[in-house]
Amino acid sequence: MKSTMSYGSKRELLDRVAPRYREANLSQKSLILDEFIATTGYARKYAIRLLTQPQTDPTLTPLTRISRPRPPIYGPAVKDALTTAWAAANFICAKRLVPFLPELILALERHGHLTLTNSLRAQLLSISPATADRLLKAARQADQPHGISTTKAGKLLKHQVPIRTFAEWNEVKPGFLEIDLVAHCGNSAEGSYLYTLTLTDVATGWTECQALLQRSQHTVIQALDRVRLLLPFPILGIDSDNGSEFINNELIAYCEREKITFTRGRPYKKNDQCFVEQKNGAMVRQLIGYDRFEGEKSYRQLAEVYRATRLYVNFFQPSMKLPVKTRKGSSLYRKYDQAQTPFQRLGDAQILTAEAKNQLEEVARALDPVQLLAQLQTLQNAL
Repeated sequence: MKSTMSYGSKRELLDRVAPRYREANLSQKSLILDEFIATTGYARKYAIRLLTQPQTDPTLTPLTRISRPRPPIYGPAVKDALTTAWAAANFICAKRLVPFLPELILALERHGHLTLTNSLRAQLLSISPATADRLLKAARQADQPHGISTTKAGKLLKHQVPIRTFAEWNEVKPGFLEIDLVAHCGNSAEGSYLYTLTLTDVATGWTECQALLQRSQHTVIQALDRVRLLLPFPILGIDSDNGSEFINNELIAYCEREKITFTRGRPYKKNDQCFVEQKNGAMVRQLIGYDRFEGEKSYRQLAEVYRATRLYVNFFQPSMKLPVKTRKGSSLYRKYDQAQTPFQRLGDAQILTAEAKNQLEEVARALDPVQLLAQLQTLQNAL
C-alpha cells in the first residue's frame, strides 16, 4: 500500500517506534511491525531492517539527515547544444551520439549551427551517455508497423552458391557486403511495385541503397554496377538470401567474371544476413516506411532520397559493433566497441589510397548535417 506520509514524517515515526520494537517480545514485535508497515507503506523486509538496525545520531533531525543531491553541472546552454547535435544526428541513442560528438560539433560549428565557448565545449565533450540520455529524455515509439515478405526461393543453382552463416563473418577488410531486397508493396503483393536493393559492408557498416523499378536479375546486376561506382572500395564478396533475384545464372556468372566471392545464407535464417537486415529497418523502413510505391515518377523520387541518404548515413550516423560475445553458464555477455561512423571505420581500415582518402575527407568537410537532414526530409515528403 502506498503511503502519503512525507519522508521526514516517516523518519520521525521510525525514531519513536524503533526503540520500542527492539525491546518488545516476539508477539509484540509482530503487532508493532504490522502497524508500522500499515502507516508507512514500506515493504515488510525493509521495515524490519529499519527497525532493527542502529539509528543515527538522535540529535540530528530527520530532515538534516537527508542527503541533498548535488547542484546540476550541465546548465541550459549545454542542454540546448546537446539537443541541436542530437537532432542533427537524427535522434540516435546517447551511446552512439556521445563518441561522435567531437566530429559532429566541429561540423555544426563550421556551418554556423553552433557557437560554443571553450568552457561550454569542454562540458559538452565531457558528458557521459547516461547523463546525455537524462538531458535529452528521448521519447521513442514502441509500436512499429511491419511489412510482408515477397522473397521467392531460387530453388535451382543453390549448390553452386556456398552457404555462409552469421557465425562465420570474421572479415575485418572492407569489401565483403551483405545484400537484400526490400519490397515497397504496402499491404498487397499483387501487381508491380518498387524495390530497394540494400548493400551493407560487414567490416565498416558502409551502406548503399538503390531503387529498383522491378525485381529481376537484370535490375539487380544494373544496381550492382551503379554501387561499384559509388563505393570508395572494391567489392570483394557479396552474401545474399535464397531469393530467385540473387540465385540465378546471370548473377553467378557476373560474380565469376568480376572476381567477386558469392555466398548465401541458410533458408529461413534471417540472422545469417543480420548486418543488412538491421540496415533495412534502420534506414529503409525508417525513411521510406511501409507504403506502396509504383511507377516511373516514384522510382526517380526514391532514387533521389537514396542519393541524400547515403551521404547522411555513412558520414553522420555512428554505430557500435559487437566484437566480443562470451557465454558463462546461462548468461551471455556482450562487449561493444566505441560508436563510429562508416566513414571513420573506413579511415581506420587503412585501405584507401591517399587520393581517395583526401576526396572523402573533402566531402565530409563540405557536408552540413543539419542541411542534409532537412534536404532528406524534403525528399521524403515529396516521395
